[in-house]
Amino acid sequence: MPDAPLPPLVHGPRPDGAVLVIGDTPVADRVCGAVTARGGLVEHLAAPDDRALAAAVDERPAGVVVAVRGDALALRYALAVAHLDEVVPLVVSIFDRTVADRLRSLLPQARIASPGDVAAASLAGPCLGADVLAAWHDGGQAVLAREVLGPDGVPDLVLERALVRRPWALRRLLPSWRVHDVGTRLMLLGLHGLVVVLAADWTWLVLSHHDPVDSFLEASRVVATVGPAAEHATPAYAVFAGIAMLTTIMLAATFTAGLVDRMLGPRLVGIWGPHAAPRSRHVVVVGMGQVGLRLAAELRALGVPVLGVERDRAAGQLRVARALRVPVVTAHGGDRSTLERVRVRHARALAAVGSDDLDNVAVAVAATGVSPDLPVVLRAREQEAIAETRSLLPLGRTRGVVHLAAAWAVLALTDPALVRPGSGHLVVTSAGLVRVDDGGAVVPADVPRADCRH
Repeated sequence: MPDAPLPPLVHGPRPDGAVLVIGDTPVADRVCGAVTARGGLVEHLAAPDDRALAAAVDERPAGVVVAVRGDALALRYALAVAHLDEVVPLVVSIFDRTVADRLRSLLPQARIASPGDVAAASLAGPCLGADVLAAWHDGGQAVLAREVLGPDGVPDLVLERALVRRPWALRRLLPSWRVHDVGTRLMLLGLHGLVVVLAADWTWLVLSHHDPVDSFLEASRVVATVGPAAEHATPAYAVFAGIAMLTTIMLAATFTAGLVDRMLGPRLVGIWGPHAAPRSRHVVVVGMGQVGLRLAAELRALGVPVLGVERDRAAGQLRVARALRVPVVTAHGGDRSTLERVRVRHARALAAVGSDDLDNVAVAVAATGVSPDLPVVLRAREQEAIAETRSLLPLGRTRGVVHLAAAWAVLALTDPALVRPGSGHLVVTSAGLVRVDDGGAVVPADVPRADCRH
């Protein structure tokens, strides 16, 4: 599709106005560059104050794109623009879906999505298969977009639908002892140690021809460090009981420390239930920011077990992950020990979707070192260093989240079908970017990759 000037906006009769871009983020820069490359006019303001914003809106822009860091700031700019001009088309990047839904009801002219919302389908597809370009859920069905050669030798995009298969419910009730947070490991270490001491003491007494019930009571006294009774204290047993009582002091301290940490901590990985770490055929998502969280939610909606990895224990998105029942390991995803703990050898795929491209490359290299056949999906911004790295190493499928988010914003200014991310999925094909609408129709969506010149 050749580059052409932007068509008249469908939301209002303003074909001659410039597009106002607000923000100093990579998405804002890419939107500015894409609109300029298509022959449109752009006014780019990195962080305008009230006076600068009012002056820019007074010029009657053809549309406004708000791509700033933080939902609160994005909400402020969106409400301010709508107050200054009630009909100007708005495209706003907001992560929190509750805030986004409320803003849609307040501002019908707004098109709201975050980069994670837009890129989730394109990132989820390669996690499900090497030939899957994108995947998303549609009610109770999973939609897989594949590229096949047509009769004329030209690749065609084919959509396959299948029922979403949920993990076996009974399996989630079984305890999973492969827990990964420090507090739980300490708690279980102390608990297992206490049980072993109790069982060993009871076995000793039973084999010494004592009553099993009395033996249990005596063993409990040893574990509680208040026994044994004098009539049972033979020299050999007295030495054993003394060592056992000293051991239980350390085990009880370990158990208590782990229990306190688990009670006061976020408890991101459970022993059983929906928060338990999956055992096999799961997707490991490294980097639980906005993009990683949306990817994990999409995979869970498709019936795929997910295990997240986040190195920042205080990351704000972890509480959202817990609400979505996504187990998360707090560790560095590039460490071999971490990759072994999350069982990448038994995983279906690994998605490195952190905010730093070079960190994602490091995670991909480490993961393929542990499991050479592991499918890897990379989030990248098409930086020169990343392109050079990909030319040297086959790191897996790469998706440019910034370009996808910018393309969605540009298209949302002119396409009335893009009400929200789920109403128009962007798919990266060999022929370029396309959009799949609700009816399954494939529409070219070739938005230029160009950087801001301001």
